[in-house]
Amino acid sequence: MPTLQVRFFTAADFDIWYPLWRAYQAFYRVDLAEDVSRTTWQRLLDPDEPMHGVFAFTDDAVLGIVHYIEHRSCWTRGNYIYLQDLFVVPEARGHGVGRALIEHVYGEASARNCARVYWLTHESNHEAMQLYDRIADRPGFVQYRKVFGT
Repeated sequence: MPTLQVRFFTAADFDIWYPLWRAYQAFYRVDLAEDVSRTTWQRLLDPDEPMHGVFAFTDDAVLGIVHYIEHRSCWTRGNYIYLQDLFVVPEARGHGVGRALIEHVYGEASARNCARVYWLTHESNHEAMQLYDRIADRPGFVQYRKVFGT
């Protein structure tokens, strides 16, 4: 695989980001309204928001995205980073793209003196979990939620 690079999104990148964001949604069988996606995009670009996003790419193609959110914790002095969305195009899976995106988030957490990076994945996402089990701890918590809308 050609040299992999990671960079933050810029305002000019919507047309690159949006198809990857839609493919991520399709992977999880959700279909977010376009206005929700546009709000997400604006938040990812706003320096006053705690949300961030980056691309993984080579000279030839964009291969993945990651979104992450920094927030406070009652358990530590340092903030946490929630790695909310990670998507790698199918043809690039297994070639280090997901790891590079997660390592980028780890680097950001370290630079910001955060205490933890964490994320969720669906229990059926076995391929991704093979990577996650190598680079992070699985604490055994179960998620509960009550949805109130978008």
